[in-house]
Amino acid sequence: MKTIIEPFRIKSVEPIRMTTRAERQALIRDCNYNLFALDAVDVLIDLLTDSGTGAMSSEQWAAIMRGDESYAGSPSFHRFRKAVANLMPFRHIIPTHQGRAAEAILFSMMGGKGRVIPSNTHFDTTRGNIEASGAVAVDLVIDEGKDPACEHPFKGNMNIEKLDSCLSEHGDAVPCVMLTITNNAGGGQPVSLENIQAVAHTARAHGKLFFIDGCRFAENAWFIKCREPGQQDRTITEIVRDCFAPADGMTMSAKKDAFGNIGGWLALNDDALADIARAHLIRTEGFPTYGGLAGRDLDALAQGLSEIVDEDYLRYRIRTNEYIIEQLDALGVPVVKPAGGHAVFVDARSWLTHIPPTEYPGQALAVALYEIAGVRSCEIGTVMFGRQPDGSEQPAAMDLVRLAFPRRTYTQSHADYIIEAFGELAQMRDSLTGYRITWEPDLMRHFTCKFEPLV
Repeated sequence: MKTIIEPFRIKSVEPIRMTTRAERQALIRDCNYNLFALDAVDVLIDLLTDSGTGAMSSEQWAAIMRGDESYAGSPSFHRFRKAVANLMPFRHIIPTHQGRAAEAILFSMMGGKGRVIPSNTHFDTTRGNIEASGAVAVDLVIDEGKDPACEHPFKGNMNIEKLDSCLSEHGDAVPCVMLTITNNAGGGQPVSLENIQAVAHTARAHGKLFFIDGCRFAENAWFIKCREPGQQDRTITEIVRDCFAPADGMTMSAKKDAFGNIGGWLALNDDALADIARAHLIRTEGFPTYGGLAGRDLDALAQGLSEIVDEDYLRYRIRTNEYIIEQLDALGVPVVKPAGGHAVFVDARSWLTHIPPTEYPGQALAVALYEIAGVRSCEIGTVMFGRQPDGSEQPAAMDLVRLAFPRRTYTQSHADYIIEAFGELAQMRDSLTGYRITWEPDLMRHFTCKFEPLV
């Protein structure tokens, strides 16, 4: 059939409180135009993030009942560790309460003043943890990854020549190389298996450790299966294992491709690093067999890892984004192409050409989308990445609005509603105005900063 249906039935529902446009205009004004400050009950369709917001399966709810809350040595931990090791065969698997906690532990060991850490594109919490340690985060995505309209199949790839030059130039200042799959800040674009192996080879040639931020590993593997020559007849599990085989470790937000509402982990092969990481974990997260998580959460993650590699689910998930992108493209709305895994990314800079990057076109579009339709999205652009470590401001590589879809949560009619909302926005886009920031914190300002519209 041409229609790809949701590969699940709905057994429980959560009501949505319907609001009017006038109500939403008042609500966002009272929140200083920061969508993170909205109460969730005031949002009709919440696409702020796909992190921890998905629907759990009946088998995950059953697994929760098996959760064992022993402080040390819980059976839930052993089931969790076995499920992770089945896909990512690292020697040490250290649970954390979420991905940024794993990053904080990793960069307490790898970071520090004067150090440089390259990646394809560091996402916000990764960059924040690196910069908080005093190190510098460097983005080395391929040039095609900076062009929203480019149809390159693997726009998340790292530029190997630039990586080699970076490692040669900075030498001992580089403790490790990171790679994010999929490349969230670059439009949810995948990284090829060939590129993963090339990054690992380059890092090893320079004597550097290689780490993967793997929070959307299954979506990345699906793109490899569909787009990379020679991978079509392989299973998702086989591809996932090959992706992680050349790495020295990984960080993971299990709130994404493990179907978890909470959780994450740090995985390592080096025994000495693992000992240091566990000591840090005990100080900040909890004992190494629970890491800040309840046993029931560990069991839910173990079950989720078996479900995420299902090809029927992955086909449906990616096709949903493709459908929305096709419809937005027909409306003349510029979007990041080809479709990414977890989200649709609208190119606000190209659509709102009358708003310069320093007046935050992505924020202007995100606010307007909420006011018109009650859809909450997220700016991925100059608000998130414009402020430099020295305090100066410069435009980000792109000004995008991310519509991140929670897993197994919304249906076809929700997608059509979003498309209709952009049809209305198209009629008024020339009247949208930019914003300025009236207050911001020292790090990761987009979460809590305050805005006002420019008149």
